[in-house]
Amino acid sequence: MKEALVYTNGELAGRLTFTDEKEYVFRYDDNYFLSSKPGISLTLSKNAQEYRSKVLFPFFFNMLAEGVNRKLQCRQLQVDENDSFSLLLNTAGADTIGAITVKPLPNES
Repeated sequence: MKEALVYTNGELAGRLTFTDEKEYVFRYDDNYFLSSKPGISLTLSKNAQEYRSKVLFPFFFNMLAEGVNRKLQCRQLQVDENDSFSLLLNTAGADTIGAITVKPLPNES
């Protein structure tokens, strides 16, 4: 299982998990969910506290590079090109376009 913390403008918004059953789970942090702040995206609105998917949520997938840039990142970071979750963990921790950052849990790499 791999897990990451999702921040919006530096504030913890939720947790993104890739389970051993090969399922993606996004769960809003309790405090963030109960606040009046908006959801992190239209597709991950605060109508539900937990979302599940067999594929990486498009909102997060769209934070990744494509084409040649993706190949270069994967080669430099030694990440399998088909492992979008690991690539996200290695590239979306800072300097992202927009307010969202994704950081691995301290025990993840």
